[in-house]
Amino acid sequence: MSDVITFLREVRDPRQPNARHDLGDILFVALAATLCGAKTCVQMAEFGEDRLDELRQIVDLPHGAPSHDTFSRVFRLLDPAELATAFEGCLAIVRASLNLPSSPKGVVAIDGKSLRRGYEKGRVNMAPLMVGVFDSQTRLSIAQARAPGGAEISATIGLLKGLTLKGCTVTADSLHCTLATARAVRDAKAHYALGLKANRRELLAEVQAAFDAAADLPGFETNETSHGRIERRRASVLPAARVQRTFNFPDLAAVGRIEAQRTIEGHTTTAVRYLMLSKLFSPRKLIDIVRAHWSIENNLHWTLDVVFDEDDARSRKNYAPENLAVIRRIALNILTAHPSNHTIGRKMRRASWDISFFFELVAQMR
Repeated sequence: MSDVITFLREVRDPRQPNARHDLGDILFVALAATLCGAKTCVQMAEFGEDRLDELRQIVDLPHGAPSHDTFSRVFRLLDPAELATAFEGCLAIVRASLNLPSSPKGVVAIDGKSLRRGYEKGRVNMAPLMVGVFDSQTRLSIAQARAPGGAEISATIGLLKGLTLKGCTVTADSLHCTLATARAVRDAKAHYALGLKANRRELLAEVQAAFDAAADLPGFETNETSHGRIERRRASVLPAARVQRTFNFPDLAAVGRIEAQRTIEGHTTTAVRYLMLSKLFSPRKLIDIVRAHWSIENNLHWTLDVVFDEDDARSRKNYAPENLAVIRRIALNILTAHPSNHTIGRKMRRASWDISFFFELVAQMR
């Protein structure tokens, strides 16, 4: 954990020079508290008081545990770009602890997530929006940024410019089916698989017509039965040359179609999805890519909401919502990296009542 603390200490302190508590100590206590299940600044302060002796084995804390006002003030004032740099350093340590390469190699999913209760007073419809980048193979969060004013596409392009994604396949929903996003992915030397819906009506019509005109199109089908559901998916792929107009979509190599059928208690629903592809993937590979994309919902967003209570977080002033969101993602990466096959929630609970397990979590980050 000494390396993590080093990265946290490199974050520039926005407070006055006579601030009582060291910023690196404050950030470490916040991270440790989050690992043990703390959800608010008040709970972080309570954790610091209750675990002061154990924490002093790692950081000095000469003035005792920071108060909840100190945590709140720091996260409101702290430049998110500074904390993002610390996140990158912590991510590098996590990947090294797992003997992973420094950058992802498989499917990288991008999606936005609202901090639903982090809105300013009187602006309930303007909750902060965080754009996340998720490595579906390792289940690690690799980047995030707030989308000012809900500008998710601009935030995504900004994130892509700062990531090493060579050889990866970047997936995103239909909001990101834009020339700018596709170009940003290709500039990162990655391939894209972008959802296509009616927000690109003319392009969608061209792709649908191309598939309708294709006779005896080969595909790949999967059938699954679980939890009372019967699900069938069929994927097919067409070269871009079969589409009459592609509207200058950058480096478009193919278009894909996923036909899904779900039966629950005798009731069947169907859906058809289309994708823009910068590589001529096989139908089987396309199904794998689409399934991998949903890991950002199942393994990141769901965990943040259900285990970390992110949807209920009420920190809303200044930079507090996004800074606390970053702390939660650092904690989630550390918990994910631990070799135990227990759930994230169980690891958090065990860290809160078993000091030896807490130190085990800390010790793995070397």
